[in-house]
Amino acid sequence: MARRKPKQRPERLKAPSSDYTDATGNVLTLRGALTPATRRQYAETLAGGRAASTREDVWQRAVEFLFEHLAVRWEIAGAPIERQRELLARFRVASAAERAWIREVLREHCAEHFPDVRAP
Repeated sequence: MARRKPKQRPERLKAPSSDYTDATGNVLTLRGALTPATRRQYAETLAGGRAASTREDVWQRAVEFLFEHLAVRWEIAGAPIERQRELLARFRVASAAERAWIREVLREHCAEHFPDVRAP
């Protein structure tokens, strides 16, 4: 009786990523894929899901949403951050200059990889 070979799982596809480096050498890595469901959620976020939301609130939520769904790694002063919860926590305490740079990077990244997604 012949032995069966164990079934090998197909290799998981991994979305391509892009690195963006700021003036001080910190590197933010963003994934190059967004699912249709994530794009829909983003559009809803950008549309201002809550009636009481101000334009500024909606804009801030949209930036955070994109960061949360695209950031896979952020190396700051040589220390990498790779866990999603830690990335988001670090984003929330980012300086005004860091946030401005992140918005710039998100706009550039979306224009290149997701022309249908309007980054704030």
